[in-house]
Order: sequence, then structure tokens, then C-alpha cells
Amino acid sequence: MKVNGTHYRSLWWDTDKNALQIIDQRWLPHDFRVQQIDTLTEFADAIVEMRVRGAPLIGATAAYAMALAMRLDPSDGAMDKAWEYFNATRPTAINLRWALNRCRDLLRPLPTKARASAALTLAHEMADEDVEINRMIGVHGLEIIREIASKKPAGEPVRLLTHCNAGWLATVDWGTATSPMYHAHDAGIPIHVWVDETRPRNQGALTSWELGCHGIDHQYITDNAGGHLMQHGQVDMVITGTDRTTRRGDVCNKIGTYLKALAARDNNVPFYVALPSSTIDWTVDDGVAEIPIEERGQEEITHVQGRLADGSIGTVQVTPDGTAGGNPAFDVTPNRLVTGLITERGVCEASTQGLAAMFPDRAEADAA
Repeated sequence: MKVNGTHYRSLWWDTDKNALQIIDQRWLPHDFRVQQIDTLTEFADAIVEMRVRGAPLIGATAAYAMALAMRLDPSDGAMDKAWEYFNATRPTAINLRWALNRCRDLLRPLPTKARASAALTLAHEMADEDVEINRMIGVHGLEIIREIASKKPAGEPVRLLTHCNAGWLATVDWGTATSPMYHAHDAGIPIHVWVDETRPRNQGALTSWELGCHGIDHQYITDNAGGHLMQHGQVDMVITGTDRTTRRGDVCNKIGTYLKALAARDNNVPFYVALPSSTIDWTVDDGVAEIPIEERGQEEITHVQGRLADGSIGTVQVTPDGTAGGNPAFDVTPNRLVTGLITERGVCEASTQGLAAMFPDRAEADAA
């Protein structure tokens, strides 16, 4: 996607500096900053502190982290230590473990002298794969939007509601939930996007920044406004991303997604989830019972970051002194509330049978 007319990915390899560059998302949408990652600690901090965030982007970042680890020490012991170190950075998004496993599976049989080069090549491949996967999610999601548009009066926009940021900033490029939006806009289909603020980290501001850069009509709304809009016929489709999807189609996404799914069901609004197949955890069935939910620091609840009156970026406290904050970062939407899953291979039912039919190769191999 583009920023001020220049194409960027959320991360990229600088061959001259022989180092990874990332967009430091902590400062968006007010300041566009790029950071070079030079150490294993910086890789871990980038993931934990959400300088990079979104399941696909975390996975790509982890692949580059393993490449650096192999450059520093290609031994088996160092490889296992790096796997454990990075696997502990974020517990919920399955792409992290998926990427680390893919790296380790490739590298383990290789002689140590070949591992650094092979790991970096794999990281490049995984980043490029993510771009194409998310492009195809957009291609398939476009058809759903096109069908909705065909039933509306000429010129009336398809009204989409999204929660959190599942845009190109959460992936290497295109995004998951936003990819169909970009494809629809580029195809000339009028759309309007309701963007949930998504407390506590206000990732909806990132979505608004992205959509604004692309010229897509949108409005930023409170997290509690979605149900009201659905009751009044102002939402044609809800589309979100997911950080982990179980083999039966339960989806774990940013806290508040479950409430949107409930409101959508009550108002007969289709609720779709856009995801790359790497986000499916074939070892998990019941998302509510089995997916670990990350509990983040209370300061994300008690404080908020934004642009101050003098133009600087600062943080202010919004709670009384001494008030504790509870901060579960994700919730699980049961498959019964999901209309369909938009993947790189097509749209399928959110069920064990639907996912297994769409990904027969992955279902059998990964569950084993």
C-alpha cells in the first residue's frame, strides 16, 4: 500500500544495511517512523511492544528474527533457544508459532554453515507469500461485496463494519479484512467503512489512516456504536481478521469482536472473517476453552496516547489514581456466529468440514 504516494510494506529487508526495517506502529497515525532491527532483543521488543502487530506480520517478523539468530549462532542449541525466546513474546497469535516451526523444520536437517543463508532466504519467501495470500483474500472477498452491491440501489455504497486493524499494517501488505475493501474500491464499487475505535489501543485509528491514504470513504466510531448502526440498517456486512482460528472455525480476534458477532446475528447482518491459512490452529477445537488469551498491561486501559494541543504526541491518564485496569487482549467468537471464512483459496463455512474441505493438505499434516 502507499503512504504519501510511496509504496511501503510493513517490513522490508534493506540489502545495503543487511538488516530488517519495520514501520514502528506505536506512533501511527500521528507520526510515520521506520526502525531498523539489529539485535534479537530488538526483535522481541518489537513484537511484545506492538511496534509490529497483527498475526501475519508477527509471523513474518519471527522468520527474520530466526534468520538473525542463525547468523549469530547456527548451532542446534542456539536454534532451540531462539525458538523458545520468540515463541514466548505473544501467546495468542498462532502465526508466531507457525513461522518459528516452519523455520526450524527447514533448518534442522541443514549443516550449520548453510543455516544463516537458508533462514534469510526463507524469511524473504514467507514475506512475499504473505503479500500474495492477502491479495487473494481480497480477490475472494471482493465477490461477496460485489454480490451485496448488486442488490442495492445504484450508487448506494456497500456499508462495511470492521473491528481492530486487519489492514496492511497487520500483514506484510494488503491486509486481511481490508484487502476486499481495497479490491472493491479499485473495482469502482462504492463502499463506506465503519471503523471501530477498538479500545484500548485504538487500532481503528490505524485502519482509518490506511483507508484515508487509499481514498476510501470511512468513519471512525466508538466500539459501542456498531449494534445501533446494525439495528438501523446501516451495516451490510461485518468483516474482521483473526489471530487464531480453530479447526472447527471458532475465531479468536481483538477483544470486542464477539460482541460485534452477537449484534450481527441479532440483526441478520453477515459476519465474515478474513484469514490466511497460517492462522488456523489445527490442534485446537474449542476456542473458548483452549486458546490462551493474552492479558496485557493495565496501563493500556488507564492511559491513552494521542496528539496533544501543542502538536506533540503524549500519554494522558484517564482513570482515577489507584484504579486498577483489566486488559484481556482477545476474545473468541464461536463458529455458529460466523457466516463464512474468507481465505486465500476461497470462502468456506466456519466448521470442521468446511475448513478440512478447503485445506485437506493442511488439516491432515498440521493436526498430526
